[in-house]
Amino acid sequence: MSLIEIIGPLDASQPQPLYQQLQRAIRTAIESRALGRDDALPAERDIATELAVSRITVRKALEGLVSEGLLTRRQGAGTFVAGRVEKNFAKLTSFTEDMKARGSRPHSQWISRSSGAVTPEESMILGLSPGSAVYRFTRIRYADDQPMALEYSTIPAFCLSSERAVTESLYEALDRAGHRPTRALQRLRAVLFTKDQAETLGVKAHDAGLFIERRGFLRTGEAVEVTKSYYRGDAYDFVAELNAI
Repeated sequence: MSLIEIIGPLDASQPQPLYQQLQRAIRTAIESRALGRDDALPAERDIATELAVSRITVRKALEGLVSEGLLTRRQGAGTFVAGRVEKNFAKLTSFTEDMKARGSRPHSQWISRSSGAVTPEESMILGLSPGSAVYRFTRIRYADDQPMALEYSTIPAFCLSSERAVTESLYEALDRAGHRPTRALQRLRAVLFTKDQAETLGVKAHDAGLFIERRGFLRTGEAVEVTKSYYRGDAYDFVAELNAI
């Protein structure tokens, strides 16, 4: 099947630039799984000919999708739909949003949802007074049927109506309550999975993983989230765009 049969034609009469139309069309095809993981895209010149646009338009569209982690370039082989999940460190998005954008079905297996008083460590990280109420969430995050991460989140109680307010996406629940973070600080380091962590994520003990600690803040500077996540090192890549000053 040709690319135009998958994504449809572009419309030069529309106000949206052609490269953005192409990006949106390819993104939609990935989300709907019309384009699957590791599927190869035609060469830039072939896409340009098929869609009757310039190669510059095609290149700009593909470069944008590569930077988002939806596509990947392989030296000497071409451009492919990303197989491993690539998380852009520069964008504050949730796991659910990341997986949906890549055409995967996100879901969680809950380990626990509870309420309690803030610990001294949480009090320091979140800037809460001793004894403040918090909600804690522990779950395994899945993309389709593959376990991707083990996640521990602590949220100040003022941010949510109860621990049951979170069903699938924590950020969606915080957004509904008007407390979704607008910026975050993240720290990443390599770890080796313990036996229990490995069994939970379907890997071997001492396999390499990625530990991410995220602190989310409102525009006011108030901390509303601390999440500690253990990601599978064989399935997840974190990328960041760097610019010279």
